[in-house]
Amino acid sequence: MSDQELMRAAITVASKASASGDVPVGAVIVNANGEIVATGHNERELLNDPTAHAEIVAIRRATEKLGEWRLENHTLVVTLEPCPMCAGAIAQSRISTVVFGAWDEKAGAVGSVWDLLRDPRSINKVEVRAGVLAEECSALLIEFIQGVRKKD
Repeated sequence: MSDQELMRAAITVASKASASGDVPVGAVIVNANGEIVATGHNERELLNDPTAHAEIVAIRRATEKLGEWRLENHTLVVTLEPCPMCAGAIAQSRISTVVFGAWDEKAGAVGSVWDLLRDPRSINKVEVRAGVLAEECSALLIEFIQGVRKKD
């Protein structure tokens, strides 16, 4: 599957987050054969858990399914640039590649504010491909934020 096809899958997963009042961010993890191993969307509001970001949820599901915490040769595709917490989890889980859509100019840790995954001092090197279907991913977030503001 191409990065665009995988991002469309992540966008579909992201749309599920809005139902529980969570910010619509979605993630998919694929193996070296391009098969989706796990998905996750933001569940912070649903679970009352500040660590329940889409990436963390997907990583937890993938490691549970595979019975292995190392996700070497796996790719994480996520609709929003990972934050520092998620970048740390990505590095610790040994994910090889990250593909993301929208940039996060306030809290992004993969090129916007910080670049934790590609820092030369990092032990685990991660390939990063940014801006895939960025406009579509941003539109999801903007629509959600505008909806929240209308309620206030």
